[in-house]
Amino acid sequence: MPCLSTTEHITVRGLRYGIRHWGDANAPTVFFLHGWMDSSATFQFVVEALQTSWHVIAPDWRGYGQSEWLSRPYWFPDYYADLHCILAHYTQDPVRLVGHSMGANIASTYAGLRPERVSQLVMMDFLGLAIPTETDGSKQLNQWLTGAFEEPVMRGYKSREALARRLMSVNHRLTPQRAEFLSRTVSCVRPDGLVAMACDPWHKLPSPTLYRVEDSMASWQRITAPVLMLMADQGFVHQRFANDPAELQRRLDCFKHHRIVTVTDAGHNVQHDQPEQVAAALDQFLVVPV
Repeated sequence: MPCLSTTEHITVRGLRYGIRHWGDANAPTVFFLHGWMDSSATFQFVVEALQTSWHVIAPDWRGYGQSEWLSRPYWFPDYYADLHCILAHYTQDPVRLVGHSMGANIASTYAGLRPERVSQLVMMDFLGLAIPTETDGSKQLNQWLTGAFEEPVMRGYKSREALARRLMSVNHRLTPQRAEFLSRTVSCVRPDGLVAMACDPWHKLPSPTLYRVEDSMASWQRITAPVLMLMADQGFVHQRFANDPAELQRRLDCFKHHRIVTVTDAGHNVQHDQPEQVAAALDQFLVVPV
């Protein structure tokens, strides 16, 4: 696969969206959806490792990367509508979706809401969040209300080299070369001259509502597309459900046609830790005729 990407900008529901492209525009298309506090360039290493020729299309979600930032609280359901418009912009045919973390959350819910639009689904180290221990929704809402009037700030670094060192310090699997690439492509320079992740700080504001996995499960049960679960052996799915196999199985049972592939020696960011394993699994799964 060509390793260089280009970015175009389109209007999505009134917002300026950055859409990254890799590969031949005439090749089969697959959409890559990034996670929380990340951006589309995060998939660079996976794209480089793919053996099949794909046209990879990867948006920066609203408030991330080169897409427009709201500079105010976000409402999660907007991502489903944004995805619906992005897909319609490029094709009316059923699509292949590959999502990591929050991107997998969005993709899997959308695949249940609009099953006719999704031909294949890949979920990278995501199977829902942990069940909240707090059951008083008013406390969650009050936390949101308080935070809505406190300007959030992203952590700043003196240079991109400093950011690269920080990335390696929190992920020992990240090579210096990959850390340097990420520090350039998923960051921005603030007006004060410091370097920060290219994410609107308002994403840090907690949701005003308690998480209900049953809402996600209701959508998962409506998915008709085959699903590939790429689970990191040391990732979030393992951390959340290693001691609760019954809950893990309850969630997996929602998917009519799913396959699990374990990505070894990997944390949550499988696209950074083991891009070759991820690419091999994608090449094998996505080439199935749809």
